[in-house]
Amino acid sequence: MIEIALLAIGVLVLTLTLGVPLPYCFGAALMTMYFVGEVTMKGMVLWGFQQLGNPVLLSIPLFVLAGTIMSESGIAAALLRFVNAFVGHVRGGLGVVAAVSCAVIGAISGSGLTGIAAIGPLLIPEMEKRGYPRAYATALIANSSVLGLLIPPSVTMIVYGWVTDTSILACFLATLGPGLLIMVNFSIANLVMSRKFNLVLDDKPSFSALTHEVAKRGFSATPALLMPVMILGGIYSGVMTPTEAAALSVIYAVPVGFFIYRGLSWGSFLSAGKEAATAVGAIMIMILFSMILGQMFVFESIPQQLVSSIFGITENKVVLLVLINILLFLVGMVVNDVTAIILIAPLLLPLMDAIGVSPVQFAAIMGVNTAMGGVTPPYASILYLGARIGDVKVTQVIPPAMKLIVSAYVPVVFLTSFWPDLSLFLPRLFGY
Repeated sequence: MIEIALLAIGVLVLTLTLGVPLPYCFGAALMTMYFVGEVTMKGMVLWGFQQLGNPVLLSIPLFVLAGTIMSESGIAAALLRFVNAFVGHVRGGLGVVAAVSCAVIGAISGSGLTGIAAIGPLLIPEMEKRGYPRAYATALIANSSVLGLLIPPSVTMIVYGWVTDTSILACFLATLGPGLLIMVNFSIANLVMSRKFNLVLDDKPSFSALTHEVAKRGFSATPALLMPVMILGGIYSGVMTPTEAAALSVIYAVPVGFFIYRGLSWGSFLSAGKEAATAVGAIMIMILFSMILGQMFVFESIPQQLVSSIFGITENKVVLLVLINILLFLVGMVVNDVTAIILIAPLLLPLMDAIGVSPVQFAAIMGVNTAMGGVTPPYASILYLGARIGDVKVTQVIPPAMKLIVSAYVPVVFLTSFWPDLSLFLPRLFGY
């Protein structure tokens, strides 16, 4: 039966590589399982639609909507101005602003695309004006936008927790440590790389001038900074579920955008809603098809057969973790993070359990690997969006993006796998 699953996955990868629209790719894989594996399609489809009614999934469209509203409202610009007050006079400081701002936005929207959509139009022209190559600025902001998939609340972790029946709060906490470390690594790598650029810097302010500017911009940014505090504070304190926090983020973003920062108009509000609806429609279709295909694998006992087959090759935990990271990296290169998690998590979870890796640590391992796919061709949706927003060719963005990934991102991937405390310290602190 494992041969049938491999055939279906092969069909999926082949059609994706050929550029076939995603629903048709999954349709081809499902038909392969149906005709070759003799699975009852009607029952699987009914089961899939029933699963979509889970209240946990309601948080996904709400977080996406909050992210699109935030992009239009001026919240992102307020955050940018506040962070820039600290490091605008430092060589490479504007790149640090990009990494930190994307992390903060990730703590609001839960999406990787929101960072580049909100920060890119504001910061890429400014970075170019200050002496950064436009392609480098685009690559840095696109890579930093991946933090939206790791800094909680994260759409991918909501899906992982739902698929594997793991605490979503524990999954949020598991990716927070790796996400913050990646943010620091990007900042350090940027400070090193920016030495070769002929940058225009702000005059170094006096202590009193710096204090005054930070206080002024901090006061302006207070409504924006309250947003992640309320969302994360409500979730971690147990006052709100992720779905309720997502609803609060939308309810809060609308009046802040209209009446405080005044970046929202009725036209831009409706445009944000339309953009969110389009993104959510695509996400839910992917979830449905991925879920049905994954359930077919379970029906055919593929996870158990996969564990037996891999243990037939080696039982060495280190070797297995390296192989799993390579597999997840390759999967992330051809499908989006949500699809990868729904397909792969149920397959590999029994194997991870067998080698002593907890579902919470596995959440972090899957999170950092699949998020990297967003900036790694051929999938690289975040990188492609960044190139479009930055108005540069993708071929120009790829070299600096790969340097950042290899120097700052890949080490965290392996640390997450081989240093459990990086992902488990916070969940344990909260009793998970």
